[in-house]
Amino acid sequence: MLDSMQLTGRVASHVVEVGDLCAGATEQRVRLHADAAAALIAMAAAAREDGIELAVVSSFRDFERQLAIWNGKFRGERPLFDRGGGALDRTQLSDESAVVEAILLWSALPGASRHHWGTDLDVFDAAAGPAGYRPQLLPEEFGVRGVFAKLDAWLGANMRRFGFFRPYSRDLGGVLPEPWHLSYAPLAVPALETLTVEVLREAVAQSELCAKELVLERLPAIHERYVKAVDAPPEG
Repeated sequence: MLDSMQLTGRVASHVVEVGDLCAGATEQRVRLHADAAAALIAMAAAAREDGIELAVVSSFRDFERQLAIWNGKFRGERPLFDRGGGALDRTQLSDESAVVEAILLWSALPGASRHHWGTDLDVFDAAAGPAGYRPQLLPEEFGVRGVFAKLDAWLGANMRRFGFFRPYSRDLGGVLPEPWHLSYAPLAVPALETLTVEVLREAVAQSELCAKELVLERLPAIHERYVKAVDAPPEG
C-alpha cells in the first residue's frame, strides 16, 4: 500500500530504476515500483520473442515534474490541445476555468497523475518505424495503419498475463484515450482507491500550482472526472 506522499509523487521511495529497457526521448531513466518493474521486464522479454522491442517513453514522474508541466501550460509556455488533438490558442480561452479544463484533457493535475505511483508507463515499439523515429504518442500511431499497430495488437492479446491493462482505452468524458498508457493492476487498483479527494487536496494546497484556488474549489468534480473515470482491468 502506498502512503499519501508516494501516491502524490512527493517522494520516490517506492520506485527503483529499470536499467535494461530502452527509454524514449522524453525521459533519461525508467523508474517503477519494483513489482511493476519485474512484470515489465518479463513482458518485454516475451514481446522481444515476437519481434517487438518494448520501450518506455515515460514511467515514474514526480510531483515537481508534473507541476512544471501544468504551470507551463497554464502560462502559455507549453501548447494546449482540444479534445480532437488540435492546437488551442491560449489567448482565445475565455477565462482560467477554460484553461484548466484544456490542461486536464491531456495532462494530469499534479498529485493526481497515475505516473506518481510507479505503476504506470507509456510505451512504444523501438523496432517499428524508420531509423530514428521519435514516438509522438498519438492515437493514430496505434491504429490499424499506424507505426505501432503490431504493438497495439500484441498488448491487447498479451498484457493481461503480466498484470497490465489500459486505464484510458475509452473516452469516459475525462482523460482522452491513450493506447500507449499501461498500468500495473495489482498496485494501481488499490492506489486509485487510496487517492481520495482529501489526500489530493493536501498535496495541491501545499504547492505553487497555477490557478490553485480554482482547482481546490472544483477538486471533487476534478477527482471524479479525471481521476476516478478510468477503465478497470478486465476480470478473470
